[in-house]
Amino acid sequence: MVKFSYVNGSKGAIVFIMVKVIGKKVELREVNEKDIDVLYYWKFEDDKQEAKKWNGPYIPEVKKTKKEYQEIWKSLNEILPGVPNTLIISVKDKLIGTVSSYWVDKNTNWLETGIVIYDTTYWNGGYGTEAYKLWINFLFNSTDLHRLGMSTWSGNLRMIKVASKIGMKEEARIRDARIVDDKYFDAIKMGMLRREWEELYPN
Repeated sequence: MVKFSYVNGSKGAIVFIMVKVIGKKVELREVNEKDIDVLYYWKFEDDKQEAKKWNGPYIPEVKKTKKEYQEIWKSLNEILPGVPNTLIISVKDKLIGTVSSYWVDKNTNWLETGIVIYDTTYWNGGYGTEAYKLWINFLFNSTDLHRLGMSTWSGNLRMIKVASKIGMKEEARIRDARIVDDKYFDAIKMGMLRREWEELYPN
């Protein structure tokens, strides 16, 4: 279920729309200032950094100050009018991760998506699968996009399984294109066409 909360400006003009997508286990919603502090902890202050071991571990990431990180979030906006590029995943008002999207090529409606669950307490419990399915459903329902995709690496079996569960298909495998812990892994691209989504989720 998708809910929209409106904040009215002067003379009744609508100036802001809050998106909230509600599932059985998780809720997707837009970020607030408190969330940014929690996300900063998970990305830069958590000693274990378990999520980073799986979410693009081959991508170097320079630590940012909290102020720099806040500025990055302020610059995040919509992929299309009324469609945020990132939503928070929460369970009973507790932030556990994010879902995101970015344009590969806006001219051809090529949008990539992603998900990260920072709190390992919520790994392997169906939370990620539901959150990702809600996100893909929201994007297809809110846009006229022809396809949605995701990129990962062959060592991230959990992400590949989640994408497969919601109906994505492997579209490309670039052999030995990623290095993690001094070992080579394949780069994986998966995707789903609108017609495939409509067949799987007709309602």
